[in-house]
Amino acid sequence: MTLAWRNGGRAARIGLIGAILGVALVGAAPATFAAGPIQLTTPYPAVAVAPGAKVTFDISVKTPTADRVNLSIGNVPTGWSAIMRGGGFVVDGVQTNGTDAAVVTLEISVPADAAASTQRVTVSAKSASDSASLNLDIRVTQSAAGDVALTTQFPELKGVSTTNFSFALSLTNDTSDDLTFSVVANGPDGWTVTAAVASQAQAATAVVKAGQTSSLTVTAKAPQDTTAGTYPITVDATSGDKTASLDLSVQVTGSYSLSMSTTDGRLNAGATAGGTTDLGLVITNSGTADVENVEMSASPPSGWTITFDPSTPITVPANKSQNVTAHIKPSSDAIAGDYVVTMRATSSAASATSDIRVTIETSLLWGAVGLALIVVVLLGLWWTFRRFGRR
Repeated sequence: MTLAWRNGGRAARIGLIGAILGVALVGAAPATFAAGPIQLTTPYPAVAVAPGAKVTFDISVKTPTADRVNLSIGNVPTGWSAIMRGGGFVVDGVQTNGTDAAVVTLEISVPADAAASTQRVTVSAKSASDSASLNLDIRVTQSAAGDVALTTQFPELKGVSTTNFSFALSLTNDTSDDLTFSVVANGPDGWTVTAAVASQAQAATAVVKAGQTSSLTVTAKAPQDTTAGTYPITVDATSGDKTASLDLSVQVTGSYSLSMSTTDGRLNAGATAGGTTDLGLVITNSGTADVENVEMSASPPSGWTITFDPSTPITVPANKSQNVTAHIKPSSDAIAGDYVVTMRATSSAASATSDIRVTIETSLLWGAVGLALIVVVLLGLWWTFRRFGRR
């Protein structure tokens, strides 16, 4: 009895272990051989759009094993249109490979008269062994249309009339569509105003992608005789019914223009070696603003000295002149002839130069000495002929 019971207990235990293993294998079989669930995802399942806009969703379809998955679109509101694209085709399904996700694009067009509301569109996926769905929420609101804008950090520039004024602008497209813009800049009569789009000086238009910003450069050049004052410049960027405008301004401090001449209008002077000759100069400002701190200088031949009166910087008022005297002293050994001396009037706003021809003449002393020698020679000849001529 004891032996039989022991043998029977062993058999029972073996049977129990076998039954447990069988159940475990049966439970594991579906995970090993059956197709897994469909993963249907999109990064942005809820969006806001404006009436009349088109919205797109990138939808990923993934399965753990290679499988064919059929796709369909449901709950499309009346008047709306929805279509699914992939690989350049309108698609009704995808073939997965078990590793990478297959991606399709869902395009939904919202009618222009769509009322403000939130609509839910459903994308359904179905394979031979599984199914899945993805809910997409589309909120229709007028504020989602976005707008375009022109901005700049420095809307007003200041300088003299000869300055090339340059404004750096930003053109922002805050809509959901890529837009092609044309930009026009206008200034006062006689001004030269240009707009360069996206750093291309010759570009007539530029495409700004949705949600992005492009740079603009507006340059303005005033006529040389522009009087001091503030001048407006307007910039308009247009794409269809979208327009962005910006008002700029240029503050002109005046125009500066110096010229130089002599008091008698002649550009030549006479001088003697070692002597000092005074030359009257006239500095004229034909601009519309005073030219301050005008310094006088010259480029004389070697050994010459030139000083000016006044010796300190001068101010030349607008549309007026100032007289300056140049004291020219050639070197004592200067040879008779013509020399060119360059006179300069210089300031930070404007400058002027003038070339003066200085003629070195023989000194009167040497002329007197020469004349005296001639007289002496003549007297000597007269004395000689008178004394020896009778013999």
